[in-house]
Amino acid sequence: MELEKNAALIIIDQQKGILHPRLGRRNNPQAEDRMQELLGHWRRSGRPIIHVQHLSRSEDSVFWPQQSGVEFQERFQPLPSERLIQKQVPDAFCSTGLEACLRETGVEQLIIVGVATHNSVESTARSAGNMGFDTWVAEDACFTFDKVDFFGHARSAEEVHGMSLGNLHGEYATVVNSAQILMAD
Repeated sequence: MELEKNAALIIIDQQKGILHPRLGRRNNPQAEDRMQELLGHWRRSGRPIIHVQHLSRSEDSVFWPQQSGVEFQERFQPLPSERLIQKQVPDAFCSTGLEACLRETGVEQLIIVGVATHNSVESTARSAGNMGFDTWVAEDACFTFDKVDFFGHARSAEEVHGMSLGNLHGEYATVVNSAQILMAD
């Protein structure tokens, strides 16, 4: 594993709304610390950073634009030199110009972190892999929530997280941890 000099860090949906208690129990309580470590490393190395912000179409969403949940958490506030991509669906590539931005700047390697593993992270990583990007997902810099499966069985956030990563690894992305990414530099 080798980290390219222009590998882009894509931070998905680190907005205030993701901390809302109504979303339920989550996994990876240290995920934000790992995201911060990677963000700091990217800022020091001058690599491209892309912040993805979800602007929901649903009024009952924690990311509805008319309330504070849509705003970035202070610790993940984009700097003026960092790119902001706004999306309305889980996939950060869908109708956002993200692919064109990456292609224009010659970025071929993506490091994806953020939330939720089973939703926007998985959706974005699948598209990235399908488009031919060398896509890495940092498993310890992502998290998700307890969820009921299609058959009505309660699944823990750890199970949901693990299944999403299993769906991605080897076909759409390489699943690694943040320490492996930092050591690959």
